[in-house]
Amino acid sequence: MNIKIELIYLLFILTLNLSCAENKKSDKETDNSEFVRISENDTLKLTSGIRAILQDSKGNYWLGSHNEGVSVYDGKLFKYITTNDGLPNNQIRSIQEDENGIIWIVTANGVCSYDGLKITNYPTEIGNPELDWNLTKGNLWFYAGEEDGINRFDGKEMYSLIFPKPKNINPNKSFGVTGISKDKNEKLWIATYSALFSYDGKKVDIYDGKKLNLKNDELIHIRSVLADSKGRIWIGNNGIGLILINGERITHFSKEQGKLIPLNEFEANIKSQQLDKNTGLQSVFAIEEDSEGNIWFGDRDSGAWKYDGKTLTNFTIDSSLSKSMIWTIYNDNSNNLLFGMANGGVYRLNGKSFEKMF
Repeated sequence: MNIKIELIYLLFILTLNLSCAENKKSDKETDNSEFVRISENDTLKLTSGIRAILQDSKGNYWLGSHNEGVSVYDGKLFKYITTNDGLPNNQIRSIQEDENGIIWIVTANGVCSYDGLKITNYPTEIGNPELDWNLTKGNLWFYAGEEDGINRFDGKEMYSLIFPKPKNINPNKSFGVTGISKDKNEKLWIATYSALFSYDGKKVDIYDGKKLNLKNDELIHIRSVLADSKGRIWIGNNGIGLILINGERITHFSKEQGKLIPLNEFEANIKSQQLDKNTGLQSVFAIEEDSEGNIWFGDRDSGAWKYDGKTLTNFTIDSSLSKSMIWTIYNDNSNNLLFGMANGGVYRLNGKSFEKMF
């Protein structure tokens, strides 16, 4: 155990003991009997980008922002949760609901749960991280840490699991998690900046640039992953577009579709603000499957793309937006496809066009 981790661990134990000695609520719990209500109208106040969307079992929409916390829409009002109410950080990475109706919020600085009454924060940097994933259990997975691993929760204990990284890896490479997806066989696919990992409940496999058949100048930088209903694994990169794993076959999808332009031209277009059609399907930050089996991609520079199995089509969400970047794509309880934008709004697909929802 290195000194930094040991100090963090000792500090956590000390704080926990003091809390027990006072015979009061755990210090990791922050009472929050009601949301902080910023607005009494139906206008969303988040402007920093929508990075996560969830519609819970009660029909409420949860919107996670880039740096302003969470907004919850109950059909009438937008209510807000921030660090002032107990969130460990205002940058939201993901939001999910467990089988008991508890909402789990993953931030840039830790995980918390909300049970309708209080926020409970959980440490994600554990003093003794686990190398053998099979010694842990739990169906809730979180990517709140920045490097080297992922968190797993079994209902009582939060585990910190370490990635089995490739040998002789460049120490400057980052393995911060950027996305999680489960396939139809319950295998977990975990995207990190420098590699894709899979876990079938027995072993962890790694897909680095070499295994993904990338050339030396095709630098892997994964920002999203989706295991679709057909068993295909879509890997969204920043700079080299989409990689597709289809059974034993691995293809460079963006290049195959003629939507990947040379990296030097791509960088020049970005620098000169010649975006949209001049940047191709190059920087894929979001991937989702709609109710009809179409695969949708959210690109940082060129907006939304739809793949129906034969044709790849590009869409502009809203030409008036200063940024076309899509942070997240989400299927709600009514199979509406929602797009969380870098500008802070949420758009809904209505046939072949898009309408602003929030």
